[in-house]
Parts: sequence; C-alpha cells; structure tokens
Amino acid sequence: MLGMCATGFTHEGSAAVKKKLYEILLKYPHVNSGEVKTGSEFNAEMDDILAGFEDTSVIHIVFTDKEVVIKVLEEIKAADLGVSVVLTGVFDETHACCKKSGITPHTLNQSVGIMGRTERLPDDQVLGITTMCGHGLVAASLVLSLVKKIRRKKMTLEKAAAELAQPCICGIFNPKRAEALLETLI
Repeated sequence: MLGMCATGFTHEGSAAVKKKLYEILLKYPHVNSGEVKTGSEFNAEMDDILAGFEDTSVIHIVFTDKEVVIKVLEEIKAADLGVSVVLTGVFDETHACCKKSGITPHTLNQSVGIMGRTERLPDDQVLGITTMCGHGLVAASLVLSLVKKIRRKKMTLEKAAAELAQPCICGIFNPKRAEALLETLI
C-alpha cells in the first residue's frame, strides 16, 4: 500500500497528514513499512522515519493478511485525510478488499509482462524476489549469494529475507514473501 499527495494540488502542507496516515497504518500487523526518502524498517530507525516526513513524502507499507487490509481501508476511508492511497497486489484480491471495505477503485494498472531480451534476465524465481523492490535495488547476485549461505546453513531464511529488504529504501519489499521464494530456490 502506498500513500501520497498530488504534487501541485494537495501536497503543500501535507507532511503532518501523511504522518497521521502512517501512524494509522502502523497500528496494524505488517511486515515492512517506510518513507521513500528516509528508508524502511529494515534500513532506518522508526524515529527517523517519523521525523523525516515532508510534503513530498511517499509512504509504503506491506500487509500479508487480506482481512487486515480490509480493516485498514475502512479506517483510512473513515479518517478522510485527503491522501491518495494505492493498493497493490493480485487484481482479484485487491478488488475484493476494496469492495468489502466499501471503496470503489477509480484507477487500475496492470503489468503486461516483460518484453525485450528476456534471455538476459535471471530465472523467474530470482525475479520474483528482485522485482519486489520497485526501484530495482535488490540485486540478483545478492539473492544467489544468500541462497548459497542458506544451503550451507550459514544463514536462516528469515535473516536472508531481512538482508534482501535492506537495499529497498522505500519499504515495499515483502520479507515474508521473500522467505517463501528463497525456500523454493533452495
């Protein structure tokens, strides 16, 4: 889930409102969160994240439970803060969450796949991990290196997922999903 304001329209003076939204979001069980300029729970201190809110801030948080997402959407709707919220995930699931929370989505984006010289890409399992960071900051070589450490019993799945989450400054990386994908690579 992302939270932001429209530059030139609603962003002036919005830092406090976004901080309030972030505090609402943090009340719910999540696996990662952050602010794109300051960092995430895996690479910044929470006090720094909370102190780093600006009018141009973009909030990110990762939930793993659909029922929690529905409750979050209901609370955000009730708070009516004037912040744009983007819910990402599998279309049918995100649409169902919106419907159950009484929200009608106004915009939909879909990936049309990967085009070009796809033979140069890592395999799909590695891509499943590296593409969780929308800024492309999780390297395929890091994934493969950590897989070797896990196989040699020098690192747990949980610690490897946490290490993979560190380069993702925005906080959109899902460490729980990374653990599952790492397990399939092993």
